[in-house]
Amino acid sequence: MKKYYTRVCNFAYGKSSIKLVKKRINLPLNSNKELSFSQIEIITRDSKKIIDLKDIKKLPKSLKEKINKDLKIIIKKNKNFSSLNFNKIPNIMGILNLTPDSFSDGGKFNKRKTGIHHAKNLFKSGADIIDVGGESTRPGSKPVSKKEEWNRVKEILKNINKKIPLSLDTRKSEIMNKGIQVGVKLINDVSGLSYDSKTVDVLKKSKTPFVIQHSQGTPEQMQKNPKYKNELLDIYDFFEKKIKFLISKGIKHNNIMIDPGIGFGKNLKHNMNLIRSVSIFHTLGFPILLGLSRKRFIKDLSGKNDSKGRLGGTVASSLYAIMQGVQVLRIHDVNELTQSIKVFKELIKD
Repeated sequence: MKKYYTRVCNFAYGKSSIKLVKKRINLPLNSNKELSFSQIEIITRDSKKIIDLKDIKKLPKSLKEKINKDLKIIIKKNKNFSSLNFNKIPNIMGILNLTPDSFSDGGKFNKRKTGIHHAKNLFKSGADIIDVGGESTRPGSKPVSKKEEWNRVKEILKNINKKIPLSLDTRKSEIMNKGIQVGVKLINDVSGLSYDSKTVDVLKKSKTPFVIQHSQGTPEQMQKNPKYKNELLDIYDFFEKKIKFLISKGIKHNNIMIDPGIGFGKNLKHNMNLIRSVSIFHTLGFPILLGLSRKRFIKDLSGKNDSKGRLGGTVASSLYAIMQGVQVLRIHDVNELTQSIKVFKELIKD
């Protein structure tokens, strides 16, 4: 049986969005009248078709019922968690790498004093939550021991968790458990909870919110000729199956974000298609987190191999993501992105 996917598109913003919702031309994303859409793209494995919302009634009965069911999920308000407000787009997740080998800032903030100072600066610059990581998962990186990873992050977590909302970027259940005990508000596992079989039990017991990220392969191998039948739909199906699996394992809360994992087992074509059509993931009913900051696709498009000089590409892709209703952006350059968002929102508010 052919499977249909619903992707919302043709967004409106600000006052114009509110007017269109009032006239019932547009529907609000997550009940936010300041961000709404007037069209959907109906996608299968072998076809795509964009239609206006008013034309849904003309579709065959079974397809119409499927799309209307999807739309109920898409317009439903997301519950806030982890000090994040999903009615505000976007929330900013600041990046704090406490590692010697992260791809763009390895070794820069991995001392206690510099790490704490940088976390405070990110928060003052507009980050809503800080994502702290003690193990690099860049392409080609190798895993570190649990002891080494915890030693890298423990002082920072203990010193700033009461002042600044913290997310913990880890694949390991033991590190998750220790982080949760010292007040971490969110777990961000780049492996999609597949690296360590005990992670689901930790999250079930603690009821801690978490991010499910898609990645293909391990960091050591993930960029060696990644392949998909259809990257957009394959990754959508991955999230559907993963969420069903988590429910079957006793995860009862909906305090979950999903991250398509830009650059994690994807080539340039895969990344571009995911970013262009990222609004398909709203149909899953969870906030979307997107990590675009300083990623390799910017180098591939610009032709300049400088991981510290990718601010322009980060801003451009981030503003595009905002236009698709992405709720959380994971960012290195928080001050610069916050500035660009303020200008962007002022320009589109009418």
